Amino acid sequence: MLDRIYIQQIERGTPADAFVEIVERKGLGHPDTICDLLMERVSQALSRGYTEKFGRILHHNCDKGLLVAGEVERRYGGGRVIEPMKLIIGDRATLVKEFDVRELAIETAKSWFRENLPQVDANRHLTYQAELKGGSDELAGLFREESTIARANDTSAVVGYAPLSETERLVLETEKFVNGVEFKKKFPESGTDVKVMGVRREIDLSLTVAMPLLDKYIGSEAGYFQKKNEMRDELLHYVKPRLEEIQNVTLELNTLDQPGTGFRGMYLSVLGTSAEDADSGEVGRGNQVNGIIALNRPRGSEAAAGKNPVSHVGKIYGVLTHLLADRIHKEVPGLKHVVVWLCSRIGDPIDQPQTASVQIALAKTATLPDVEAPIRQIVTRELQRMPEFCRELAEGKYSIC
Repeated sequence: MLDRIYIQQIERGTPADAFVEIVERKGLGHPDTICDLLMERVSQALSRGYTEKFGRILHHNCDKGLLVAGEVERRYGGGRVIEPMKLIIGDRATLVKEFDVRELAIETAKSWFRENLPQVDANRHLTYQAELKGGSDELAGLFREESTIARANDTSAVVGYAPLSETERLVLETEKFVNGVEFKKKFPESGTDVKVMGVRREIDLSLTVAMPLLDKYIGSEAGYFQKKNEMRDELLHYVKPRLEEIQNVTLELNTLDQPGTGFRGMYLSVLGTSAEDADSGEVGRGNQVNGIIALNRPRGSEAAAGKNPVSHVGKIYGVLTHLLADRIHKEVPGLKHVVVWLCSRIGDPIDQPQTASVQIALAKTATLPDVEAPIRQIVTRELQRMPEFCRELAEGKYSIC
């Protein structure tokens, strides 16, 4: 494998060096993020079920989830759901007599809603359609082999990088703060469908946050705008002490609002997610596996959520490239930033990508010969622990959005 690890020094700067940097994050209650997290949970449940009954994970790819928006009526003090949302759980799974994979998928989805979106009643506010069917003989055959290392079920190329820029970090942390326990405790009016867009121009950062307010806590238009201003001030108070190179930050919340126009001018919600009536969701349209959508970064075309964790290289390498980049950056002195590319070939063992490319920007104190050997050692080490890594992936140790 060492002869397929290519290390290249690059001169281009990081996104932080660009005049303009744009970063987005779709938060917990965003319809696209809901689909990603739900389908990943379904994959984990199937992996457990297969392992318990057969001693290994069988063929499945539950990565075609769709959340169809419903219909609600908003009212001060609390509105109502007129038509429930619809969750379609799709693609392939090995059908077995030991348990019903469709029933397991639906119950797993209901459990996820109960744990993560308390405003949503998993039984009353959603309907479910599970379209999991058996896969092709050729791909399913990859899982019948008795081997600790599976063969790749696709020819895919993915990319990961480290470290995050300051803008990327702030966008990620801002959403996690808004959907965190302390903020929700202080502002129970805040919904979970949070979207953060960061635009940095040199040393000035503009954060635009969208977040619905739950109508059951709002008694008037004036009350909405008062609470909105309080939350905006709280967010600025959180962000400002976390600035490093960035010197100026502005933050706006719900910029479509128009005072004096009633419900048309306020971002109110019955359930806290725009999937209630405004926006459907789909797997693969949201965050990358590191939690952000960074427009200044290279990116692959694979969606990780719901794919099987032992053979689908789009998922395995998608997570692994970011993990490799992070470990290389932290363990090898003298690196400003790291980009890792992995490319598989269908049918090859997943611990033997056809190529591994590591691109590095060096600090002035380091040279390429200084870092080549330790980088190769880290890449080789992580590929050698592939069976353990896949088990961790199946158990949900790593975030996928």
